[in-house]
Amino acid sequence: MKKKILVCGASGFIGRNVAEYFASLGDKYEVRGTYLKSPPPDDSRIEKVKADLTDKNDVARVMDGVDIVIQAAATTSGAKDIVGKPYYHVTDNTVMNALIFREVFERKIPRVVFFSCTVMYHSSDTPLKETDYDPSRPIYPAYFGGAWMKLYNEKMCEFYAGISDTRYTVIRHSNIYGPHDKYDLDRSHVFGATVTKVMAAPDGGNIAVWGDGSEARDLLYVSDIVSFVEAALEKQESKFEIFNAGGSKAVSVKEIVSEIIAHSGKKIGVTHDLSKPAIKTNLCLDTSKARGMLGWHPKVSLDEGIKKTLAWHKKKFGK
Repeated sequence: MKKKILVCGASGFIGRNVAEYFASLGDKYEVRGTYLKSPPPDDSRIEKVKADLTDKNDVARVMDGVDIVIQAAATTSGAKDIVGKPYYHVTDNTVMNALIFREVFERKIPRVVFFSCTVMYHSSDTPLKETDYDPSRPIYPAYFGGAWMKLYNEKMCEFYAGISDTRYTVIRHSNIYGPHDKYDLDRSHVFGATVTKVMAAPDGGNIAVWGDGSEARDLLYVSDIVSFVEAALEKQESKFEIFNAGGSKAVSVKEIVSEIIAHSGKKIGVTHDLSKPAIKTNLCLDTSKARGMLGWHPKVSLDEGIKKTLAWHKKKFGK
């Protein structure tokens, strides 16, 4: 018998990729995906439902007949909002997750996957394990609200796993990139913003990068986070687990920019705008727990991921 998956946020970056992949496994799963402001995936295999997940009535409506909830819905953006509007990621995300977890509990839905992130980790030049988060140390100021929001929701997953038969997976993922990411300069992360700037620049032109480019990020191609979800659903036996999911390598913004330019085939100069907001942290994840418990490891190299992303971008946007 097929299991019904609800992908919350199927019009978003990660949610769209997750929904499309599981919809391709039509012999095993039926997929329902929620959307609100962004257009839903153009995929007839997905049951698309418009829903405001901060409304308890909408949350209840989309959960009918569901066996698995993949919670990928979130209010997200890039450094501009993280620095300029630090409250932006807190309220709506807290409300929607509270309503989703409560409805899961009341309906006794067996399985939940929750996308957390890595903003609670402290800047480090060495790979961090899940246990390396130290609550006694102050969180990076620009991440304060978002980090505590994620930590609270992780604890709510643990709480509901402890009082029900629902099995919860929390994924602390690094910077995901690839098809369907945000590519507008107001909301995108460094990878998407750089792709947009490079692809729009004429050969021989210049692009401006925010900050000096020394900060380092752990990058993971989107198909690898999708395969992580599949591995967790198939192999996690415990009631509650937190897993890191990343590329396990710190890549500086300078290197990211250089690699994207190289794969574009253009000759483009780079200037650094030090007046713009930048988040001066380094991150690299240790994913040995996921490898040991789930048999998961990333398969797409940064070089291959950039090639795939630029090919998709050219097909989608024509440049």
